Amino acid sequence: MLTRDLIGQVRRVEIRTRRLVNEIFSGQYGSVFRGMGMEFAEVREYVPGDEVRSIDWNVTARVGHPYVKKFVAEREMTVILMVDASASMRFGTALRTDLKGGAGVFKSEMAAEVAAVLGFSAIRNNDKVGLCLFSDKVEKFIRPQKGRTHTLRLVREVLEFQPTRQSTHFEEALRYLNRVVKRKAVVFFLSDFITAGQRKMEASLEKLLAITNKRHDLIALQVRDPREERWPNVGLLELTDAETGLTLCVDTASQQSRVRFDTRARETQKNLEAMLARHGIDHILLRTDRSFVFPLIQFFQTRAKRFR
Repeated sequence: MLTRDLIGQVRRVEIRTRRLVNEIFSGQYGSVFRGMGMEFAEVREYVPGDEVRSIDWNVTARVGHPYVKKFVAEREMTVILMVDASASMRFGTALRTDLKGGAGVFKSEMAAEVAAVLGFSAIRNNDKVGLCLFSDKVEKFIRPQKGRTHTLRLVREVLEFQPTRQSTHFEEALRYLNRVVKRKAVVFFLSDFITAGQRKMEASLEKLLAITNKRHDLIALQVRDPREERWPNVGLLELTDAETGLTLCVDTASQQSRVRFDTRARETQKNLEAMLARHGIDHILLRTDRSFVFPLIQFFQTRAKRFR
C-alpha cells in the first residue's frame, strides 16, 4: 500500500535524479554501455576483402556464388540492479553536503537514489531494467522491463522494502542471478559489503564474483558511512550489530581502541578492493557524507577511456 510519505519520497528521488540523468549521466551511460554482442542482420553477396569466416556456406551452395552473413551490434541491453536490503544498510550518521540543509541519509536511501539514476539512464537508452533485493537470501526479484513507470516501481521497492531477514549472504544472491538471468547483462551490485563473517566472506565470495563477472558485466558500488571507518572520541559507547543483534560496550576515549578499529577497517577495505581488482571488477566507492555524482562521473569517464 502506497502511503503519502512514500509517494512523496519517490517523487523527491525522481526530481533530484532527473536533472542528473538528463544533463550528465544519460550521454555518458550510452557511450560506455553499448550492446553486449552481435546479432545477425542479413546475408549479402561476397565482395573482395570480406572476412572468409563470415561466408554463409548454406546460401552459397544454394545460389552458386559466395554470400556472407552481416551482423550488427546489439543496442538493447539488460540492466540488473542488485541492492543489499540487509539491516546494515539501514544506517547513517552523516549529513550530506549536496542536500538542502545538510540532511542526513541512510546507506539504503543513497542506494535507492543511485539505483534511480542508473535505472533512468538505462531506460533513456531503451534498455530493460530489473531489480534483485537480497539479504541472506533473495528477498525479491523483479524481471527486467522498460519504461519510466517500471523504473519508478523499482525505486519505490528499494525505498519501502522490509526484508524478512537481517543478515547478508552475497553468494546466495549471485547464484540466483546467474541461474535466472541467462543473457549477458550489466549488473550494478549496490551494497556496503558488510557481513557478520567478514573474513569468511572474502574467502568464499571471490570465486563466485569472478564467475559472475565472466557471465555478466559486474560493477560493485560500495556505500559506506564515516563511522564505519573511524570512531569519534565520545567516551563509553554501546554498539549493536544490526545483523546479529550482538551488543558491545566500547570505550572510544581509549586511543588504543580507536586505532585498532581504524586499522581493522582499513585492512578490510584494502582486502575488498584488492579482491575486486584481481578479477577486473569495477569498484565505485560512495560515501553517505558526500554526493555520489562525482564518483559516478569519474567511473564513466575512466571506463570510456578504457573501451575507446
